[in-house]
Amino acid sequence: MNNIHKCHSIINDLGADALVLCDEANMHYLCGFSPSEGMVLITQDCAYHLVDSRYTETAENNAKETGLTVIEVNAAFEKEIAALAAKHGVKIIVFENETISYKRFNALKAELSSCEFLPLDNRLMLERGRKEPEEIVLMKKANAIAEKSFLELLNYVEEGKTEKELAAQFDYLMAKNGSFGLSFDTILLTGAHTSMPHGVPGDKVLKKGDFVLFDFGATYKGYHSDMTRTVALGSATDEMREMYDLVLKSQLAGIKALNAGEKCADVYKAAYDVLDEKNMAQYFRHGLGHGVGLEIHEGFNASPRSTDTYEVGNVTSVEPGIYLPDKFGIRIEDVCYLSPRGRENLSTVTKELIIL
Repeated sequence: MNNIHKCHSIINDLGADALVLCDEANMHYLCGFSPSEGMVLITQDCAYHLVDSRYTETAENNAKETGLTVIEVNAAFEKEIAALAAKHGVKIIVFENETISYKRFNALKAELSSCEFLPLDNRLMLERGRKEPEEIVLMKKANAIAEKSFLELLNYVEEGKTEKELAAQFDYLMAKNGSFGLSFDTILLTGAHTSMPHGVPGDKVLKKGDFVLFDFGATYKGYHSDMTRTVALGSATDEMREMYDLVLKSQLAGIKALNAGEKCADVYKAAYDVLDEKNMAQYFRHGLGHGVGLEIHEGFNASPRSTDTYEVGNVTSVEPGIYLPDKFGIRIEDVCYLSPRGRENLSTVTKELIIL
């Protein structure tokens, strides 16, 4: 996948000569993998990937598809950037003002003292948000790995096991099934712990009659998946069933409202209103969704304060929940893709209440 032309558009739109990148996800978008160190320099007529010797071979292999010229650097990356900038007559350079460290920015400024620096802002993130078909293939693969692992894990969910024990089993299954790594630390909670939206698995033991909440994701070639399912162990009370059905109704309303051109805040409201009708919106304590891709949270988000608008190519989570303190919580999450043909739900695991 070659994304150099998208950087050229940004450079031209800003009237600049070059763009320098050091953010890991942004570099992945250009070079096809995630080096822990390195820099990318895009000029009007050339594109360079600067690496140290640990990544030379990987970078050169990826460059066959990305079109970057790989340079192995033995000194400071900023010095090599300055030498290349001088070679190409760079006077105005675009930098990642939203993600660069203060230390690295000062190092670049020192080496490129004659250059004018212009902020990138969210321009490249907007490009990353408009997923190409090749990216969706990778995201579907990550999702398939996560879903397969979840369905296999359900065979291990039983009374007496701890949250930490099952979370570790889950992580193992995802690795065994082909995940390159976790999208984020697996959230696996039971009983009253499920009322904490981002609780950490602990020593709490699963008991019959409790909810068990799973929030999980796999990665494949840098791209993330994200899903949440809430199941009941052994049995569910009428209240548990009623609240589960309400969250599912809220999620379906959010998905129905999700279309290119819709304001993220309006899609949030569609899901919120369903909960509000039953006086349960006060227990919905986070946004409805976020962009997913090379990062688990990227770009836009659906919250009441959001000023973002969905576009064709966006991939977003849709994840309403209600959390009753010291009692239980429920969250149901899918990831949806706004394709040129319309909305597509990438998540396939049933959302009917599973009772194990």
